Amino acid sequence: MAAGYDYVIVGGGTAGLVVAARLSEDGSKSVAVIEAGANRKGDPRIDTPGLLKTLYGDPDYDWNYMTEPQAELNGRQIACPRGRVLGGSSAINFSAILYPSKSDFNDWAKLACDNGWNAESMAPYLRKFQTFRPASDATKKQLMLDDYMDDSNQGTTGPLNVTIPDGHTPFNEAWVQGFKDLGLHSRSDPIEGEALGSFTNPLSIHPDKKTREYSASSFFTDEIEKRPNLHLLAESVVEKIDFADDSQRATGVQIIRKDKSRATVPVNGEVILAAGAIQSPQLLELSGIGNEQILKKHGIMIKIDNPGVGENLQDHCLSSISYEIADDQLSADNVQRDPALLQAVLQMYQESKSGPMAGATLSIAYLPPVDKGGKLDSAELQKLVEENLDQIATYRDFPSKEKQYKLLRGRLLDPQASSVEIFCLPMQLNTDTNVNTMKHFFGGKEPGNYITIVAMLNHPFSRGNVHITSADPHTAPAIDPRYLSHPLDVELQARHTQYLERLVETPTMQRVLKKDGRRIPSADTSDLDVARQVARDRAFTSFHPTGTCAMMPRELGGVVDSRLMVYGTSNVRVVDASIFPLETLGNIQATVYTVAEKAADIIKEDAMKR
Repeated sequence: MAAGYDYVIVGGGTAGLVVAARLSEDGSKSVAVIEAGANRKGDPRIDTPGLLKTLYGDPDYDWNYMTEPQAELNGRQIACPRGRVLGGSSAINFSAILYPSKSDFNDWAKLACDNGWNAESMAPYLRKFQTFRPASDATKKQLMLDDYMDDSNQGTTGPLNVTIPDGHTPFNEAWVQGFKDLGLHSRSDPIEGEALGSFTNPLSIHPDKKTREYSASSFFTDEIEKRPNLHLLAESVVEKIDFADDSQRATGVQIIRKDKSRATVPVNGEVILAAGAIQSPQLLELSGIGNEQILKKHGIMIKIDNPGVGENLQDHCLSSISYEIADDQLSADNVQRDPALLQAVLQMYQESKSGPMAGATLSIAYLPPVDKGGKLDSAELQKLVEENLDQIATYRDFPSKEKQYKLLRGRLLDPQASSVEIFCLPMQLNTDTNVNTMKHFFGGKEPGNYITIVAMLNHPFSRGNVHITSADPHTAPAIDPRYLSHPLDVELQARHTQYLERLVETPTMQRVLKKDGRRIPSADTSDLDVARQVARDRAFTSFHPTGTCAMMPRELGGVVDSRLMVYGTSNVRVVDASIFPLETLGNIQATVYTVAEKAADIIKEDAMKR
């Protein structure tokens, strides 16, 4: 450990390792990365894309959090997996690379009062983190990729390899054709931020090695790891940030190592929080920055009173229906139940880097508000918004809600904007338990083999929070997303769930599904009241928590300014998904990488001014 670091990064995850790699490019700057998990680069359970389900709930890889009981979900507790390993959640996710819309970034800029965060300014960073390998000609033809994807418009020099692999299935082809039959095949490259309709997204999988690409493999390579000015302190839990007496300047970060010994990592420059949307606010509160009432309750000395810390929690809530597949089709349910088949696909991957273990191609569609009849007409949508937003709007619990809801309202009524992401997973999903762990969710408890079609609410109106429950840093915080607590979310998700039946009735989807096959649940969602109940019963996380250290003015509940500096401090920043003022379109991995690249440039720019 050095006598003092220019930058101490708390969290060696998706964002933290990007920032560490970029800041340590300058050999004159010393950088320390503190990570609670181990450095497991080369671990086959991480590297093999098809083994991701084995990581959930394992304390060597996952913090294994659970939410508070969710009032609108019949009291169910929902899993909240977070990566507890070098690479963070990029080591345990589904490897999806999806891009936010232009409106997402433009609305961020409005909330942050800084056009440096608008779509035009962020476009280069969407490409900076990645190098895209085009799909094979056969895959392009079968999945109709040339209809919308411009290979030359993707990243070309970034550390993270992304591609659209060849391992697609009949379900992927049926999906593309089914949406084309419905008139909803995309014609716009998703990276341009204007996608509407069905498409196939890239995955963070190495195109040659067929292994997971994540922040540890790409931004903490052997070459980067050997930099003399970059130090990794793995298996070290941060307890709090120290501040100088009578000052809001951080001077050190207290840690406890695996052997239970304690140390303080000295700070000469900045502390950079990259612990994610759950733990970055937790660490601020443990350090005396947050709502003074919460801090007093747990006996923590107040350094900065900011009630916005831990508030504004947003997550993409999903609903789903699982459909039994035709007897001649294969899903993960078959593999999970048949040891011989599992051994065969593992051997296939080991010998030729092919088969299901090489990664599942994801079928995606971004759609406007829809129901069982298709796209909602403008008058019906307007009425829905008036009854479930305009006439009941209250903003007293969080200062920025009025401004946020105005932006979300405009987007919802925009016929070119996406309300829902619909995607297909090659397995059944189960939510029929009060404590909905990942093991149960993916457990395949029902007989038969299924695929699941998922409706994910892109821009939720529901807001939750995450707060400490103890001054002990080893005690998990209380995570309360308050899923479906806003009535408009319920109404939209019920209708999105109804739409799934419209898709599966297309001829190409019918060919891969079992005739008169079972469904989970079996309820008839053509009745809107039934669809509302299914949306609640099948609600689950999409693993995209954001917003808890929001980049907004302090008077609106913001925690960081547009330079990512924590209000009231002179040298503490946050650079992860917690700074998102609004949840973005689709899966957030690419957006987190993008924000981290932008954050590194901001930090470098500010250092030049000093």
